[in-house]
Amino acid sequence: MSTLGNVIWIVFGGFFIFLEYLIGGLLLCLTIVGIPFGLQSIKLSLLALWPFGKRIEYMDYAPGCLSTLMNILWFFVGGIWITLTHLAFGLLFAITIIGLPFAKQHFKLMSLALTPFGRRIID
Repeated sequence: MSTLGNVIWIVFGGFFIFLEYLIGGLLLCLTIVGIPFGLQSIKLSLLALWPFGKRIEYMDYAPGCLSTLMNILWFFVGGIWITLTHLAFGLLFAITIIGLPFAKQHFKLMSLALTPFGRRIID
């Protein structure tokens, strides 16, 4: 069932979300300062391409202070806008019963887009 959901997701906009995250991540990786943020954007792109059947966990070994600082910087640099976009799409998809699985995936992406540092994607 998750494969069917992923195929429908890709056809109806998931591929464009993937490209946006991937291009943004690659552009951020051009600068030394932007490399950590670019890597997180690439992590978001991989989840945005194939979101069904994956979950997000906190890393047990994540450095607390550095991870928190990077999440604060991410929040103010662009994380809030990405989060609000996923919130808007999630609410839009939640209007219909057919769109509820896609709304759930946008809310999953929203939680990762808000604080990506110190989290990992589990298949």
